[in-house]
Amino acid sequence: MSALKPHTSYQMSDSACFGQVPSHWSFHRLGQHFIERRETVSDEEYPPLSVTKAGIVPQLDTAAKTDNGDNRKGVIAGDFVINSRSDRKGSAGISDLDGSVSVISTVITPIDLDRKFVHHLLRSQPFQEEYYRFGSGIVADLWSTRYSSMKNIKLPIPPLSEQRAIASYLDHETAEIDAFIGDQEELVELLNERRAATITQAVTKGLSPNAPMKDSGISAIAPFPAHWLREKLSRLGISQESGTSVNGYSDPDDMIGVRVLKTGCASKGVFDPSENKKVIEDDLRRVTCPVRPGALIVNRANTPDLVGSSALVVGEYPELYLSDKLWQLDFSRSENRFMNWWMKTPAYRAQVKFHAVGASASMQNLSLSDFTSFAIALPPLSEQVEIADHLDFETAEIDSAIADAKEAIELSKERRTALISAVVTGKVDVRNHITSELGAA
Repeated sequence: MSALKPHTSYQMSDSACFGQVPSHWSFHRLGQHFIERRETVSDEEYPPLSVTKAGIVPQLDTAAKTDNGDNRKGVIAGDFVINSRSDRKGSAGISDLDGSVSVISTVITPIDLDRKFVHHLLRSQPFQEEYYRFGSGIVADLWSTRYSSMKNIKLPIPPLSEQRAIASYLDHETAEIDAFIGDQEELVELLNERRAATITQAVTKGLSPNAPMKDSGISAIAPFPAHWLREKLSRLGISQESGTSVNGYSDPDDMIGVRVLKTGCASKGVFDPSENKKVIEDDLRRVTCPVRPGALIVNRANTPDLVGSSALVVGEYPELYLSDKLWQLDFSRSENRFMNWWMKTPAYRAQVKFHAVGASASMQNLSLSDFTSFAIALPPLSEQVEIADHLDFETAEIDSAIADAKEAIELSKERRTALISAVVTGKVDVRNHITSELGAA
């Protein structure tokens, strides 16, 4: 984008969101260039679609389903669909498919604009801000924009030939950025797989590749080094504490005072002290269990994929306390760090899945008696320390690589957003760039 030049002259738009636009562009109300499609259709005749931040796609498996499949809005390929809810901000796009969407979506058909240009303009950050500026509601999550208001938004419209140039340029540039993001996301996935394999290998097989192995005798535990012991957690000198349910509120700007940890403190696999709520004054006397350095925090109640997740407390937090949905554990016959790594393995997760109770798609609970019945292949204490030291070092290197890849993804997404915003509002002139690109091809 740095090689692109600005236009020779500009005019100020009516909206701070669009800012200055080229003098030869015109301003028209959205309703002059679009027709709203309001046909009610059935999802049996028109396949259901999902309106996502990546555009319009066949309905996702995770999408909320309703029994009223006859009350949906029809979509014809070439329509622009936008989710009108503020909590779905940026979920929009030109549809390449015929189908149907939820009635909370707005479906509009471009009349005389290049559809690819429309796809970029109406998904750009400036338009999103303008779109929600025209909305109404009670609170942020219930804020929405109706077409009756949306049609009055004044759009900066370039000549048709320039619309096509903008669309061609952005199609090419965003495809390259998206490909890079895809590569980095694949790298993160591979690094996470490598991390998980490194942990499982060390915790269940040890660090010596030539160690004699023996069968565990139970399906939950694979063969393990012959000098290790098969134990139940109840035999490891486990001590357990838990907090109480108290009233509190999140206040990231005021971290002074007594706070109670939320389950998110252990859900990421590493201890996150920022996942807390500040205790209201009337409940201060009910807070009983302070967080201790070096202790193991375990989620005893959470969603199916997070119940049983653990994190090791690193550092001192004198004003942090436990909630009733968390356990604070210590093992006198094993190393807490080793136990924390073991709780990242499939052997542990399989036992959590078997014993956790509750609705399969929502909150599940793990009882202490079931937890202490879990089986583990346990190395001698000195070897536990050696394994924990090894994993601390190895995962730190992998985590650093993951962090670098994620930073590259975020920077690329920011660049993508800035590029689209600059081009669709005419802050840079892509006409000559496109001409040279096509000529070179």
